[in-house]
Formats: sequence, C-alpha cells, structure tokens
Amino acid sequence: MANPLAGVRFKWSSRPAPISVEDYRQLARRRVPDLMWSYIDGGADDLQTLRANRSAFAGWAFRPKILTGKEGTELSTDLGGAKLSLPVFLAPTGMSAVAHWTGEVAAAKAAERAGTRAVISSAASYSPEEIAAATQEDHFFQLYPWANLATGPRALAASIIRRAQAAGYRGLFVTVDVPVHGNREGERKNGLGMPPTLTPAKLVDIASKPRWLREFLRHGRNMPALIADAMKPDPRQLRIMRPELGWDDFKWIRDLWKGPLYIKGVLHPDDAMQAVELGADGVLVSNHGGRQLDGAQATLDALPAIVARLQGRVPVFLDGGVRRGSDVVKALCLGAKAVGIGRPYLYGLAAAGGTGVEHILQIFREEISRTLTLLGCRSIDELDRSMLTRANPAES
Repeated sequence: MANPLAGVRFKWSSRPAPISVEDYRQLARRRVPDLMWSYIDGGADDLQTLRANRSAFAGWAFRPKILTGKEGTELSTDLGGAKLSLPVFLAPTGMSAVAHWTGEVAAAKAAERAGTRAVISSAASYSPEEIAAATQEDHFFQLYPWANLATGPRALAASIIRRAQAAGYRGLFVTVDVPVHGNREGERKNGLGMPPTLTPAKLVDIASKPRWLREFLRHGRNMPALIADAMKPDPRQLRIMRPELGWDDFKWIRDLWKGPLYIKGVLHPDDAMQAVELGADGVLVSNHGGRQLDGAQATLDALPAIVARLQGRVPVFLDGGVRRGSDVVKALCLGAKAVGIGRPYLYGLAAAGGTGVEHILQIFREEISRTLTLLGCRSIDELDRSMLTRANPAES
C-alpha cells in the first residue's frame, strides 16, 4: 500500500510562516512596543485618509481577458534612470530603526537584493553617508527642507542636499505636504514626542518585548541622524516645520540639485503641473500615508486626474495604502509608473530585519506576476485603464 504521507513536508512550529503583507503586520505587531507601533501603523485624527487609501483600491474591479496564452513575467520599469526589476520601490519612512535596529541600512540592502531601490528619508535613523557606504547601488534621497535660524532659511537644506549629492544618491524626492505636524493622536496618547513620555504601564509594555528593547538599548538609534546633526550646537534654532515654504523654494531646490528631481505629496492636478513647469522630473501622488491632513483624497482616487493633466510629460508615481500586488497593478492601470511602499516594508523589517523586507518585496513580485497572468498580460506595459471598471457602477 502506498504511503499516504509520502511527499508531505513536516515542520515543528505550529505557527504558519508569513505569506502576505498582513501576515507580516500581525507578526510585527507582536514584536514592537505600543509606543513605537503607534508611529509605524498610525495616522492623523480619525484615520479617515489612512482608511480611504486602502478602500480606494477596493473601488476598482479588474476586467480580465481570457485565453491569451500569456504569463505575467515582464515586471521591470524605470525610476530616474535606474532599472527596477519590479514596479515597487521603498518609500521614505523616518526613524526606521524603531521597527528594527538595522533600519534603513538593512532595508536599502534588501531592496538591492530584490532588484529595486529605496528612497532614504531625511529623518532616517542612519545618516545618508552611512547608508550609502553600506550599499552598492545609487539609491534616492528624500528631502524635508528644514531650516536653522542661526544660518538662514536655506543653509541647512542646502547642506543636506550637498551631503546627499556627495554620497552618490541618484535622485531627490522633495516632500511638500508637511507644513505643520499632522495630528497623530495615537502617537500623542502613547507618549511619542520629543522627548518620549514614559509611564509605568508603557515601561511594562516595552519590557514585554525584551528582544526589541535589548537591540534598541544596545544600538541607540533613537533619533534621526540628520536631526541630531542639525541640533548642534543650539537645538532651539532648528525649524523642522516650515509653513512659509512656497514654490520659489522648490525652484531653488531644482536649481541646486543636479539630477532627477521629484515632488512628493501632490494630490491636485494644478500643483502637479506647476511642479513640472518648474522642472520636476516626476510627481509622487501621496498624502503622507494618512499621517498629515485627515480627510484628504485617497491617492488612488487622485491619480487619474493628475495623469490626465500631465499627459505623459513626466512619470507619475503613487504611494499610500498599497498592500497587495493587485493594488500595484490597479495603480499601473490608472497611469502610475511605479508605486512606493512604506508600512509594508516596515512590517517586514520589524518582524525579521532585512530578510523580512526582502520577503515583502518577493511577495509583491509574486502577486503582481500572478495578477498579470490572470488578467491575460505578459508585461506591465500592457496595462491600461480599459482593464479596470468601477466596482460600484454608480461611481463611474
């Protein structure tokens, strides 16, 4: 009699390995204290925009073609002259070491192994030079135009730009949707500020995550590296929030940065066009992951009008709410060149360091390929608006 268990693979752990972004989210939640989880996973006010970013993808349904004989194998695209093997890059996230002490260094190296790139935040736990020295590829840098009152309104931003250029970053993303800090009530309630506020209950929660606590205390990456530099010698002179910034500041950055320049945080078609007129090489449709203006339009909903307005003059990218490869495909159908992921890679980082980030990107690769095949496409270049319809026909 044949052995009914022949070929069956056994594993000693009863907990299934993570196979989706949500699996990694649940795993990360168990490994990170509440104080830091509110930063990784939270948003502004009532979380309307955070939720809208997700629900916007459910508002579109696919219209596949059958019997095309095509397998979705061609996923490559371009970002600022860099060839990406899949249309997903790591969006900038500040203080990534709160998820795992290896932070942006591990994330950028994982992106390289996956054939893509990372956009390194001005608020990264590691300096631009540290990350560049640890990686092989020319990644991208994200700029917050901070100021130091002692040296003038533009000197600090100019210094950061020069450091990023000297370190070899390929392109610059300028974030423009943070004139003031969003009202992130979850962070405030958990005491995450400058400095953090700890209570006995919070200390107990942190102590319940001994591995995270041990690594955090050992490696001490508890402040963005560039902010630590900028606070010397007088922290009172540092201005992180800049409500006075205007289009002349963006033009000044365009003149200073020698390389591909992108504007991040655009939701209005007029703003997208204005940025292009001033020399932007691309537009990243973003609402800061629902962490700034609550009630703002979901990025996927804002995308079509911006694409239509720009008419192919520059590439358009998107971030916000992307959790599945099918989300990526929907964004590409609506005109995005590629998408950035923030929280998903932080989930992977928190759960398993750089290995987790690499696996997150592999999950996206597999899901995008599968979705293309089911749509009857070989390449992402075949995707267009005709492959989607409104899930609710009344919204068409």
